[in-house]
Amino acid sequence: MAQPLAFILDVPETPGDQGQEPSPYDESEVHHSFHQLIQEQSQWVAQEGLELQQREQEATGSGQQTLRRPEGTQSTATLRILASMPSRTIGRSRGAIISQYYSRTVQLRRRSSRPLLGNLVLSARPSLRLYDLELDPTAREEEEKQSLLVKELQSLAVAQRDHMLRGMPLSLAEKRSLREKSRTPTGKWRGQRGGGGVFSCCGRLRYACVLALHSLGLALLSGLQALTPWRYALKRIGGQFGSSVLSYFLFLKTLLAFNALLLLLLVAFIMGPQVAFLPTLPGPAPVCTGLELLTGAGCFTHTVMFYGHYSNATLNQPCGSPLDGSQCTPRAGGLPYNMPLAYLYTVGAGFFITCITLVYSMAHSFGESYRVGSTSGIHAITVFCSWDYKVTQKRASRLQQDNIRTRLKELLAEWQLRQSPRSVCGRLRQAAALGLAWLLCLGTALGCAVAVHVFSEFLIQSPEAAGQEAALLVLPLVVGLLNLGAPYLCRVLAALEPHDSPVLEVYVAICRNLILKLAILGTLCYHWLGRRVAVLQGQCWEDFVGQELYRFLVMDFVLMLLDTLFGELVWRIISEKKLKRRRKPEFDIARNVLELIYGQTLTWLGVLFSPLLPAVQIIKLLLVFYVKKTSLLANCQAPRQPWLASHMSTVFLTLLCFPAFLGAAVFLCYAVWQVKPSSTCGPFRTLDSMYEASRVWVRYLEAAGPRVSWLPWVHRYLVENTFFVFLVSALLLAVIYLNIQVVRGQRRVICLLKEQISNEGEDKIFLINKLHSIYERKEREERSRVGTTEETAAPPALLTEERGD
Repeated sequence: MAQPLAFILDVPETPGDQGQEPSPYDESEVHHSFHQLIQEQSQWVAQEGLELQQREQEATGSGQQTLRRPEGTQSTATLRILASMPSRTIGRSRGAIISQYYSRTVQLRRRSSRPLLGNLVLSARPSLRLYDLELDPTAREEEEKQSLLVKELQSLAVAQRDHMLRGMPLSLAEKRSLREKSRTPTGKWRGQRGGGGVFSCCGRLRYACVLALHSLGLALLSGLQALTPWRYALKRIGGQFGSSVLSYFLFLKTLLAFNALLLLLLVAFIMGPQVAFLPTLPGPAPVCTGLELLTGAGCFTHTVMFYGHYSNATLNQPCGSPLDGSQCTPRAGGLPYNMPLAYLYTVGAGFFITCITLVYSMAHSFGESYRVGSTSGIHAITVFCSWDYKVTQKRASRLQQDNIRTRLKELLAEWQLRQSPRSVCGRLRQAAALGLAWLLCLGTALGCAVAVHVFSEFLIQSPEAAGQEAALLVLPLVVGLLNLGAPYLCRVLAALEPHDSPVLEVYVAICRNLILKLAILGTLCYHWLGRRVAVLQGQCWEDFVGQELYRFLVMDFVLMLLDTLFGELVWRIISEKKLKRRRKPEFDIARNVLELIYGQTLTWLGVLFSPLLPAVQIIKLLLVFYVKKTSLLANCQAPRQPWLASHMSTVFLTLLCFPAFLGAAVFLCYAVWQVKPSSTCGPFRTLDSMYEASRVWVRYLEAAGPRVSWLPWVHRYLVENTFFVFLVSALLLAVIYLNIQVVRGQRRVICLLKEQISNEGEDKIFLINKLHSIYERKEREERSRVGTTEETAAPPALLTEERGD
């Protein structure tokens, strides 16, 4: 309060203070002045008001005084003191805002030359006694304050002036007015103009260029924000269906970014060089029949889409790709490109970058989701602080209204769940139902894994069916039907379970579907690297595995379309036309999220055998987004029980990182280090393992001369040495652990700060009540003293009559 009132007080000057304006920054003097101010205001009200006497007469009837006293029962002096507090003045008085920022400009301008109040004489110290507290200053005073603020803004640098104006809690029109007034040339500029107009013109030109560049930067930032994919669609989904459904589409967008990053590396270092140096095919090119879009075989086999098409020789050599692995002499001036080495290290680098990006995204999402320790007070923040006043379009304002309304529904639903705990018998029944449902779901997952294993063995033992191209779709179709039907069984079991909250229900459904997917994928990995490698000896088994993963990915997309058509569209039509119900099906978050994780795991498993599989996944994700968005808006309704999905993105990324990505990395590491490559196709056709390509390259570098001797050392101690791998893994785990601890520390600090704010509020109430009680005690003493004086001053005759009566 001292700073906003400083510049409007009458401060007498002494001859020794000419040229220096004192500033009231000493807290002890200011508090002393406030103490005197409170006393003077109390005396003024005691002399002026009859209302105070009525309040005192009412207060004398109550013998006790409570600690918490509402403002309506406080005295007039206390109410005026409360109204003069900074927390009540700054928010309502525009003049107080201008005064506060004027003091800040003074502080910036005289930070180094401001004198201390202890060194000033008493007459030069500012006094607060002459200031009459008012809630709404007059227009003349506001104009004076504004003129003083403009003068101080003109004395500041341009950067400080703009920073100060941006931080003022004023309207845009008032900020624009202050900025225009502060741009008037000061005396310094006038002097420069008198001496010569060149400097003034140069200064104005530089300032205009800075403003133009700043405006251009803001325009570019707004343009980039407007070009964000699906920006309006995501806002619409979040406004109508809540954060739980929105988390699915945000997760899909994250997967799209991961695949785009991985595809960029594969195209730049594997497919691009191979397309530039295409090998000659041994026979005529096969004819495409159209079934290749589903099977990936036929004319797709001898393309850059699969492993077998890539050469095992150094590119830009005059000879073709030799089958025996012999090396050719490169052309003069040519830059050799080792395709086996590039293939191996590009896939490895892509997985490493994906791992770093995934860990960073998970840590960032964890920090955003768990930073706030509690939701106390979030309802008021949502009601009073959620509206964006920059929204001017009718459609955007309606969308923002939907967002705020859905957010409030989620918060209120979460609050109601905390207020209704279960009894002991209810918890026992819930535990029994959950145990039975978990046994049935685990049995279903085990049965699906056994069925996949038996059917894959049947296909291996019947070679006549394997020769037909359409028969290649049987195993993906069976696995897709199991992945489609088993979650519905788990959903029926979940409907019979008594869950405490819809969040817990979604988490349980995710865990059950995840166990099912992991069981099926584990069986398929054994089928591919265990059984198929042994059966396809002498053939290109890498192409078969790549095509199999392509078929699984395509069949998963086809079954997803059928499920969206019959599970949502047809059910909505039947419900509305036949059953005459207005209730639409809800969006199954758990099943749809696990479908995304399942498809992404298939993509990571097939990157080594089909480098273009991330491109197929990108096309699939794009189609899935538009299909799911259209079906959601047309066929689904918002959850009947709204719930706040504050941690869903973190859970999704965690499931994507540890079961999905870690399992795919283990699968590919086993294929690179342990499985023997095919001898008829691919860049590793003459080697005992794919990793042997790096050892061959190291031996070649050692024989090349001492100029590149450091490269074998780097490979030996950083790539082959397992200590470095463990060190990198330990560093990643340490980063995750430290980030978790930092977030927990932030939550603890936030809780302590909230508690401190609450305690400070209690302290203010206590001090105000103490001040009020002291004031009332003084008034009672003064009233009793006045009554005693009147009794002593009464005439003796009256006293005698009173005694006689």
